[in-house]
Amino acid sequence: MENNITEQKMDKAIEYLVEEFGNIRAGRANPSILNKIEVDYYGMNTPINQVGTIVVPEARQIQIIPWDKSVLSAIEKAINKAGIGINPINDGVAIRLIFPELNEQRRKDLAKEVKSLSEDAKVAIRNIRRDAMDLAKAKQKTSEITEDELNVNEEKIQKITDKYIQNIDKLTDSKEKDIMEI
Repeated sequence: MENNITEQKMDKAIEYLVEEFGNIRAGRANPSILNKIEVDYYGMNTPINQVGTIVVPEARQIQIIPWDKSVLSAIEKAINKAGIGINPINDGVAIRLIFPELNEQRRKDLAKEVKSLSEDAKVAIRNIRRDAMDLAKAKQKTSEITEDELNVNEEKIQKITDKYIQNIDKLTDSKEKDIMEI
């Protein structure tokens, strides 16, 4: 039972890592970079994807076409305020974000950021493992489980941990490859 809870917690750590990787731009336009941006829409902070259509017409361009043209300047302000490193272009109909080619140094910096996020995720997985191991040891001390059951439980927890660490490594390799492509 506890192993299911452990896996659910580890799944959440992986989901968070994938979300963070999505926020790192790798030379191509990816609409997920806009996920955390909110626009002041008639006095309410509204996610940018709820005020218009977001399309990727080219590999290095994102276009935001608002359903209400009066919100164009609010979208432009929200993007500037978010600090994503791209200046929005307001053409009166839509907002365009043009992503420049990444230079070699920027690619290396992004790869370091990916490694850092990856290491943070591994630390989170290891902390979840530690908590699960501590829980199993506490049950053994209170005689809820035997020492043999404790050993079996610890082996299961370690196998689950190894699986998630491998998953993180695969995700990291894939993202680094994506960043370093020319």
